[in-house]
Amino acid sequence: MSEDKKNKIIGRTSATDRDPNTADKFNFWIKPGEIVNPFDIVEAEHFNASKTYGLVTGMEHRTDAETHLANFVSNNFGSVEGEPNTPRMGTTLAKVNVMMNDGGGKKEDGSQKDGIYMPIENEENVRFADENGVQVALGIDVLDITNRIPAGLIKMSNNAEAVVYLDRRYVIGPESAHLNISGISGLATKTSYAMFAIQSIMQSTEKDDIAVIILNVKHGDLLQIEQPPTKLDEAQKAMWLKLGLEPKPFENVHYFLPRSKSGKPNSYIVPNNHTVYAYSLDNSVNKLDLLFSNIQDQSETIDSLVGEIINGFGTSQFSGVRDWTSLLNGAPLFRDGKSQGIGDIKASSVGKFRRHLRRMVQTRTTGLFTDQLNRNEYNLSDELQRIQGGHTYVIDIAKINDYEQTFVFGDIVRIIHEMFAESDETFDLPKKVIIFVDELNKYAPASGRDSPLQEQILDIAERGRSLGVILFSAQQFMSAVHPRVTGNAATKVIGRTSSSEIMESDYRFLDQDLKMSLTRLSKGELLLQHAIFRQPVKIIFPKPAYKQD
Repeated sequence: MSEDKKNKIIGRTSATDRDPNTADKFNFWIKPGEIVNPFDIVEAEHFNASKTYGLVTGMEHRTDAETHLANFVSNNFGSVEGEPNTPRMGTTLAKVNVMMNDGGGKKEDGSQKDGIYMPIENEENVRFADENGVQVALGIDVLDITNRIPAGLIKMSNNAEAVVYLDRRYVIGPESAHLNISGISGLATKTSYAMFAIQSIMQSTEKDDIAVIILNVKHGDLLQIEQPPTKLDEAQKAMWLKLGLEPKPFENVHYFLPRSKSGKPNSYIVPNNHTVYAYSLDNSVNKLDLLFSNIQDQSETIDSLVGEIINGFGTSQFSGVRDWTSLLNGAPLFRDGKSQGIGDIKASSVGKFRRHLRRMVQTRTTGLFTDQLNRNEYNLSDELQRIQGGHTYVIDIAKINDYEQTFVFGDIVRIIHEMFAESDETFDLPKKVIIFVDELNKYAPASGRDSPLQEQILDIAERGRSLGVILFSAQQFMSAVHPRVTGNAATKVIGRTSSSEIMESDYRFLDQDLKMSLTRLSKGELLLQHAIFRQPVKIIFPKPAYKQD
């Protein structure tokens, strides 16, 4: 029976004395004229009519020439005219990491036979895996349909395509959770993939069980996600449909925009259905530690003073403190034109604290901090206490200062963590909430002093899945983020990455050949590593189906 184009033999396995096949790896020579690339998934014939699936990690072309000088000599000492005097025998050899063996079929009870992981012998036929073979190789053929979340498409060198699914239990819990994306800005399409992944989750699960909080950190990129795209070409629509998803914008979207000094929204784009948020002292005093997250305080005197203010606010000692101005310029921190000591804290330390606080809430603020909220301005954490499943909340922080961004993100993380930790007692909440933030390295850096926000992020990374708080995050360099955050992400997505970055220990789960392939990824191509996958895979995904300027 003739083999179709997508299932023809493309080579045969090869084992030598110096380069043997093993239980984990095998080689095959490629039939002349066939095109194979790294990240292709192939199948090789094995014992008991079983198939061993593997990921092509690299290739090399070998000839019978012992040295490059011999090749030079055989070409008439470097002549590029005519044929060489001594034609060389050669072949291209593909290196393959074993993913799984299917055991040769089913047992009588319908269960899969145990895999055979003996080394593949010499001269066994090799083919490209078909779509079912790819899913077998990844272990998603046995994944219950209700647990499948479309993650993208594998497109191989023979133009075969296969849908890749994530296991819901390892994306939003309870087995594991969290997704982290890294790669060079502009080439890695980090935000686009995160938004696609969120849309895929909302369409593939009980969306009313999940709320989504998205931080808009760049321009107006995510301030029109409820509007249909101006144009989405047919190829993109076809990719959405191939994945079993509907190309549509987000539903039930709420926008929260920061206040400017004039009282108007401080945003690049102002959607119709927006709420302006701001911070007065009375709704910020218990979050003052977040405001000082990035202030160097080796003696911890500022931390101590923040504690004094948090504990003392509302007592007789702070009876005259009503707003930022009275905190800065009135008792107990300031009297008779001078900073005053408080408790064991010296006046000089109080003066330092006042200078920092004045700079952040008065002289340098973009308008986020105000002495009194106007009628149309709201406390963000109060609004988030009313989150609902099936709704998406976009918090714009693109135009505010770095320290203000840290404060707002910290406020979000803290209130969500508190709500879900106490959900059985206090709040009527959805089962899960996904928080997506870009530039995570600013909030949970790999090095530097610990901060209250970083500790909160680490707690979510390590315990969030049990609470129902899921972190989707992105950054240019994985190595710039605290390893306890990336290490707890069950799904890692990597776009185009620099050659120096891939040398970092964060990428040790990749073969050397695969690491180098990361430097050649095209825009829109991503490497996907998931908890249940036996090897990482290269995927493509459709463009988001919402309006983008």
